[in-house]
Amino acid sequence: MLSNFRVCVINSFWSPVGSGFTLRSNRLFLINAMIKNFKIIIEYNGTRYHGWQRQKNDRTVQEEIEKAVHTITGQQVSLTGSGRTDAGVHAYAQVANFKCETNLGPQDILGGLNSLSDEDVVITSCEEVDASFHARYDAKSKTYVYKILNRPIPAAIFRQYAWHIRKELNLEAMRAAISHLIGSHDFKAFEGVGSQRSHTNRSVFKANLIEEEDGYLAFEIEADGFLRFMVRTIVGTLVDVGRGRILPDDFKRILASRDRNQAGATAPAHGLFLKKVNY
Repeated sequence: MLSNFRVCVINSFWSPVGSGFTLRSNRLFLINAMIKNFKIIIEYNGTRYHGWQRQKNDRTVQEEIEKAVHTITGQQVSLTGSGRTDAGVHAYAQVANFKCETNLGPQDILGGLNSLSDEDVVITSCEEVDASFHARYDAKSKTYVYKILNRPIPAAIFRQYAWHIRKELNLEAMRAAISHLIGSHDFKAFEGVGSQRSHTNRSVFKANLIEEEDGYLAFEIEADGFLRFMVRTIVGTLVDVGRGRILPDDFKRILASRDRNQAGATAPAHGLFLKKVNY
């Protein structure tokens, strides 16, 4: 009678309580389970995490979510992200997917993950997608934004999310330098040590510097891919332009040089956000 089903005892199950989910006691389930591919979008504060990718001895966002999935489903899954973010970097909308044999639906997964995850990690959406979907390989482009606070007085509340630069920056010169980023280039001059890549050519579709309120600036860049520390090194070099240390034409020369030693310092991680992944 039960030949078409798999009998499984799970230690807990998710039940809605108010606006959230809570754990209930053990129950026996008859599961005609299917392998499903779930796509999730994640917002996270990277301050207390050693980046996205799972590491042996450090706390990471990927591992945090994988542990939560295991608690919910009883299965060990490998979470595939659209790309890595480094220690201290944040995300508005990181995209990841995982495959799991379960009869749970996307809303069950969403509620369970948010009940179990640290408060610095929030799953903003979950959906079942085609088995072929791959968060990394299917991505067409990504958008990063880097925040700078450019005023003499520092911030108390948002100090963890913007690089504070006291001296007034020359925004016109920075924008002139930014114009050299558009198009396909070899970005080796802005690459950090340890990049895993077959080549250093990338195509930048959009790049601009936005003035916000109270002295905040936002450098936004969209490209088909990014090298390790690429955005932060670009920002560090743009700040050199804004400070008058180099000219916009020097920025163009540095890009063409393919020499990391000619570029500026790597900007601090805490100002960088993964804003969007496009498919």
